[in-house]
Amino acid sequence: MKQLKKRRLLLLSCTMAIILFGVWFSTSNMYKFAKGYFLYKTHTPSNQGNETIQKPPSNKTIKKELYPVQPKTGEEIGELYIPKLKAKLPIFHGTNEDELERGVGHFAGSVLPGENDNSVLSGHRDTVFSKLGEVGVGDLLIVRTSAGEFTYKVKKVRIVDEDNRTVIVPKPRATLTVSTCYPFNYIGSAPERYILVAYLSSSSK
Repeated sequence: MKQLKKRRLLLLSCTMAIILFGVWFSTSNMYKFAKGYFLYKTHTPSNQGNETIQKPPSNKTIKKELYPVQPKTGEEIGELYIPKLKAKLPIFHGTNEDELERGVGHFAGSVLPGENDNSVLSGHRDTVFSKLGEVGVGDLLIVRTSAGEFTYKVKKVRIVDEDNRTVIVPKPRATLTVSTCYPFNYIGSAPERYILVAYLSSSSK
């Protein structure tokens, strides 16, 4: 009888020890789990020794500006070369009469050559653009500026009214729009405009 009681007491002691160990083990792991979960949620890394966490390298690249300094009105900004005509024409910033008398004018409200969007150039039909009517779809227009050399390929030829403002509207890609009065042999103030629409095909510095 005494041996039976001893066995029961020993079994009860073992059972209690197992239960107490289980409670301790569960509590310890729950604390670690809770701590880890909290750190994960708050994005607060725990410092272990001298270990440091490095941020992954960024995939973003900083885009350099083609023209850090914008030109002033009347300033020569480059050259328009038209291979088909073998013509090299100076480009001036602005489309006032002062600029157009000296060469090709760059419409100041448009982007500069080589930049994304619509860069608009204008010139007189009786001076710099007297033979522009010979240039058509597939021909090249090369612009050289301080930012590099930009080659455009003519994709469209348009004849529009002189008041048509679609010539200067923004474009989703790098575009060069070249405009002059039309018809070329018209006497007096011409009522229309001859338009070349060219897309950037290559560039180099």
